Amino acid sequence: MYKTLEEHIRQQVAPAALRAEFRQHEFEAMRRFCLLVFCIGIAIWLVFDLIVSYLGEQDFTWLSGVFIALLCCITVVLGFTRKSHHFDVLNLLFVAVLTLAMRLVIEGTPIAIRPLWLVLGVSTVLYTVSVLPVRRWSFFCAMAITWLTLSPFYHTHVQVLELEGAMLLSYALFLSGLVIYSYLRLRQAKLHNFYLTKVLLEQAYVDALTEIPNRRSFMAKAERQLQRATPGQYLAMIDIDNFKQVNDRFGHDIGDEVLKRVAAHIKAAMGPFEIARLGGEEFAIFFHGLDQGGVESQVAGLCQRVREDIARYPVTVSIGLARVDSGDTLSVALVRADQALYEAKHSGKDRFVLWTARLATGG
Repeated sequence: MYKTLEEHIRQQVAPAALRAEFRQHEFEAMRRFCLLVFCIGIAIWLVFDLIVSYLGEQDFTWLSGVFIALLCCITVVLGFTRKSHHFDVLNLLFVAVLTLAMRLVIEGTPIAIRPLWLVLGVSTVLYTVSVLPVRRWSFFCAMAITWLTLSPFYHTHVQVLELEGAMLLSYALFLSGLVIYSYLRLRQAKLHNFYLTKVLLEQAYVDALTEIPNRRSFMAKAERQLQRATPGQYLAMIDIDNFKQVNDRFGHDIGDEVLKRVAAHIKAAMGPFEIARLGGEEFAIFFHGLDQGGVESQVAGLCQRVREDIARYPVTVSIGLARVDSGDTLSVALVRADQALYEAKHSGKDRFVLWTARLATGG
C-alpha cells in the first residue's frame, strides 16, 4: 500500500501552493542549521584570514574587519528571518560577501597555490549552498556568484588552453554538473517526502467521505484547547435525525450523500471552531471564546440551516450541548454532550438541548 501510494505521488506534479508550503516548512525546520552554517563559515574564514595575515605576513587589514562585520550582520538578520523567500535573498548576500572575503584571503597566498585554494573554496561554497533550503533561482545565482568571484583563471598564472587550465576547467564542469544534479535530486526527494507525509497525515486525520477532520484529529485538537483554558468553551454533539431510515429506504449511496451535505453545512457554519465526524452519523464541534447566548445562537442556526436545505432527501439534526468548565476533562464533556443529545432526540428532534445536572441523573 505504501509503495503504491509513494509511486502515485512521484508521478504527480506538485501544485504551486504545495511547493510554497514545502519551502516554508523546510526553512522553518532547517533555520538553526542555516545559522550554524553561517557561523561556521565565518569562523573558518576568520581562521584562514588570521593564518595568512600573520604567518603569510600580509597583516590584518581594515577590509577584514569590514567583511567580518558584514557577515555577522547578515547572520544576525537570519536569526530574525521567518520567511523562506527572505532567506533566498539573504543567502545570496552571504555568499557574495563570503566569496569576496575568501578572494581577499587567497590573494594573500603565493600565486602558485592560488588556483588550488580557489577551487577548494568554490567546492566548499557550492556544496554548502546545495544542502541549504533555497529555491532554484537562488541556488543558480549563488553558483554564478561563486564561480565569478573565485574563478581560478582570474589573477593567476593559469591559462585555459594549457595543461593545468584544461584540467581545472574540466574539473569545474564536472563539479558544477554534480552539484546541480545532487541539488535537484535532493530537492525533488524532499518535496515528494513532504507530499507523501501530507497525504498520509490527511488520511489519518481527515474523514475520507466528508473531508472534514475525523475523531482522532478532533480529540487531539480539543485536548489542546482544553489545556489553553480559554473562556467560553462548549462541546456540541450532532446526530442526523432518522438517518437509519434514510439508509434503509434509499440505500447507502444516498446516506453518504446526506452525510456529506450535513458535513458541508457544519464546515461552512462553524469554520472558526474545531469540527469533526466522530463516526456514523455523529459529528462534534468544540466552541471557544463564546458565551452561552452566542453558542446557543450558533447551534440553533445550524439546526435551521440543515432544516431549510432544499434537497432531494431533506433531513434534520439534533444537537447536545455541554459547557466545559475549568478542570473538566474531554471525556466528561463528551459524556455530558451525549446526555444532552439523548434528551434532544427524545424530546422531538430537530433541536438542541443544553446539558444540566438534571440530565446526569436521568431526571
